[in-house]
Order: sequence, then structure tokens, then C-alpha cells
Amino acid sequence: MLTPVVQWLLLINAALYLAQQIYFGPLLAWLALWPQGLVDAGGLTQGVPRFWPWQLVTYGFLHGGLWHLVLNMYALWLFGTRLESLWGPRRFLTYYLVCIVGAALAQMVVSEISLAQGGAAYPVLGASGGVFGVLLAFGLTFPETRLMLLLPPIPIKAKWFVLIYGVIELAAGVTGTLEGVAHFAHLGGMLTGVVLLHRWRLGPWA
Repeated sequence: MLTPVVQWLLLINAALYLAQQIYFGPLLAWLALWPQGLVDAGGLTQGVPRFWPWQLVTYGFLHGGLWHLVLNMYALWLFGTRLESLWGPRRFLTYYLVCIVGAALAQMVVSEISLAQGGAAYPVLGASGGVFGVLLAFGLTFPETRLMLLLPPIPIKAKWFVLIYGVIELAAGVTGTLEGVAHFAHLGGMLTGVVLLHRWRLGPWA
């Protein structure tokens, strides 16, 4: 079953992914999340990409590949529909977008630190920050729900799945495992979700 906001998010993400196949360079330059200040375009566009405020949201609607899109949208459908049914469309959309922004801010802090230490500048794109916020909310709202993992194919309660995933992301971010994956954006989405749920008195704080 598709709920209204999840349905529109799926359609918008899919449409922009198709647009990327034609206008990849311009969309990457204008809508992906770039570090503050001017950075090297890497030959992708004629202009020089830079940070613009709207990128705090728009980066969450671009994806780096088909599997990136499919996995994010599958998780958004799997966990988001149940939350939207419980909260209503307006609250769910607010939560999702705030998690997208929170993830972006967390990643920007990490990117600026990396640049100051001589690291390379690269754009961030993908709905993962919002999706991780949704995953966090699902785990706190439906902690006893059993999920079936794909690898390995074993059942696990939602609360333990969220905890384990969060620890893995933190470890990967600190150690630099899976270079090119914005681990701190994922963690930023989850942390933003915790703050927002606490403020709204949802989940364990109800």
C-alpha cells in the first residue's frame, strides 16, 4: 500500500533520476550538496559548482546509480508508509525533509574539516539521510516489529536492527571504510530524527 507522501517522493526521485541521465552535469552542479565555497568542477560542467542553500534539500532527490535509487526507495516505502499512516502526511513530510537537512548539515561539517586537512571536495547526493531518519523513527515507534534480513536471512527486531546499523555507520565513518559513502550524513539523519521525535513526544517519549 502506498501512502500519499511516500508515493510522491518515489515519483519525484524516479523522475529526477531519469533527468540525470540527460542533464547529469548541470543537475550535479546545481542540486547536489557541495562544500561551502568554490570547488574544482572536475570537468563535469562548464561552470564551477559551489554551495547554494537549496542544496540542503535538493541533494536528497538525486542518486549516484540505479541501485542507490532502488535501495533508498525500497526502504522509504517499507518503513515510511507505516509511519505516514500513523502520523499523517504533513507530519511525515516535515520529518523526512528535516532529516534530509540535518543530514546535509552534518555532512557539510565533516566535509569542511576534511577540506581543511587537504582532502578532496566532492558532491553528496542521495535520499539516505532522510531514509535513515525514517528507519530510526520506525525502530523507535515499532521496536518489537520483526524484520527479515536479506544477508543473512534471519529475523531481527526493529530496535536491534536500528542500533546495529547505527553502530556500523559510526564505525565506518570514523575508520573511513567504504570511501565515497556519506556515513556522517546517514548518522546526521538519524540524530536529527531523535531530536525531532523527542520534541514531538513521539516514540519512547510519548
